[in-house]
Amino acid sequence: MDILQLEKRINYNFKNSDFICSVVTHRSYLNEHRDERIEHNERLEFLGDAVLELVTTEYLYKKYNEPEGVLTSWRSALVRGTSLTEIAKQIELNEFIRMSKGERMSSGKSRDVILANAVEALIGALYLDGGLEVARVFVNKYVIEKLEKVIKEGAHRDSKSVLQEKCQDKHSLTPSYKLDVESGPDHDKQFVSSVWLGDKKIATGEGRTKQESQQSAAREALPLLDS
Repeated sequence: MDILQLEKRINYNFKNSDFICSVVTHRSYLNEHRDERIEHNERLEFLGDAVLELVTTEYLYKKYNEPEGVLTSWRSALVRGTSLTEIAKQIELNEFIRMSKGERMSSGKSRDVILANAVEALIGALYLDGGLEVARVFVNKYVIEKLEKVIKEGAHRDSKSVLQEKCQDKHSLTPSYKLDVESGPDHDKQFVSSVWLGDKKIATGEGRTKQESQQSAAREALPLLDS
């Protein structure tokens, strides 16, 4: 695990290397390496989530004179899991994540969740090691820079509402949602929901809340409905 290479990619050298080591350590890794004295990344993820929301909210508030609902939808599009996963792939964070053999075999949405969580942990680590301004530089570079695309492509629109409009227009049916899986500890719940059109399952999605997983499922279903 070449931490120096990761630091080079994000253009920041940690004063406390324990922070960056924790960022890339998934809980499952420590279950197989109990002798290692390093913390996994869940607490940093918890902190990073708050820092990310604060920096993004402050930027939107200062930059745009839009109603609360519009700013909230823009922020949601910027900080949701799929956006964070894209950032993780952009800095090739996957190369550094330490996890169990079983987790390494996972792919698709499960791996994407791990990557998104690691990005939040990284933001939390940057905040602890360098302060809010250091964290802000990262968020501005990798998160805020997506805002123009979000607005242009309408990625901030409520996916469930858009899907409902299309389903009613094309099929005269209203989509329904089912909770498939609820897992994880209380502080880090994961939900998997599916969206159905009549008796046909269209797509599934994951999120940290039931509503987020339904929105994710709707986003997955939209391109399928157009095909």
